[in-house]
Amino acid sequence: MGPILGIIITLVMVFGGYLSAGGKLEIIMHSLPHEMMIIGGAAIGAFVVSNDFATIKHVGGDIMKALVGPKWKKKDYQDLLCLMYELLRVAKESPVQAEGHIENPAESTIFQRYPKIAKDHDAADIICDTIRSILMNFDNPHQVEDLLEKQLEAMHHESLHGGHALTNIADALPALGIVAAVLGVIKTMASIDKPPEVLGQMIGGALVGTFLGVFLAYSLVGPLATRMIAVNEQEQRFYKLIRECIVAHLQMHTPQMCVEVARRNISAHDRPNFAAIDEALKELKKAAA
Repeated sequence: MGPILGIIITLVMVFGGYLSAGGKLEIIMHSLPHEMMIIGGAAIGAFVVSNDFATIKHVGGDIMKALVGPKWKKKDYQDLLCLMYELLRVAKESPVQAEGHIENPAESTIFQRYPKIAKDHDAADIICDTIRSILMNFDNPHQVEDLLEKQLEAMHHESLHGGHALTNIADALPALGIVAAVLGVIKTMASIDKPPEVLGQMIGGALVGTFLGVFLAYSLVGPLATRMIAVNEQEQRFYKLIRECIVAHLQMHTPQMCVEVARRNISAHDRPNFAAIDEALKELKKAAA
């Protein structure tokens, strides 16, 4: 809702201010289709040239993320902590039983209690692969942390491809606006014998290209790319909690302490309070008894 509201405010303030100053929309509306065809077409063409299909597809998904917000909500952070508590408790008490959960998470009774996390391939793969390594006596905390850090870094880098690609297009839009404006000036110079009022309209139409290029770059596309990057970075913090829990487990902390270590690494906006987590873990203990 925030990004959509921001776009509405931008459009209302920019064009409302223009109209209140005595400007007329006719010249903009007349030139808009042609200028947008030049600027938008050049931007899309440059985007296709500079990115592979996977990145182009990624941008589409990231735009939706930017508009609706991050996938992981406060409740999901609590669910992840509860999931990690259950898995680490089982891994500590019965490695054989834990192996059954991580080898087939789709049929695991633990994972089934947290369907949103279970359906996320990245989260499920990080959890299962790392716990599997621990069960195979790969128990050096520093090595595990290093492996997880590299995996998370690769995921983070990949998640930002779409935002960076759109940022490059935003940076190019002012120059593409100048291209459209220059073409308008060329058209005007070819009609230099026309009356001044006609030439004035043609020059005004040419300047619409410059306006559109700058407006799109700094009021719409650029902020949207920034929002895409911010949302993806926020989602990546969810996966880092898995690392915190597992590393704490390898340092011989109890499952409940592992959860508390991870909880304190959640940003204040998404962090469940201690009482909520404590109550949730008590319920899990009762169910397991």
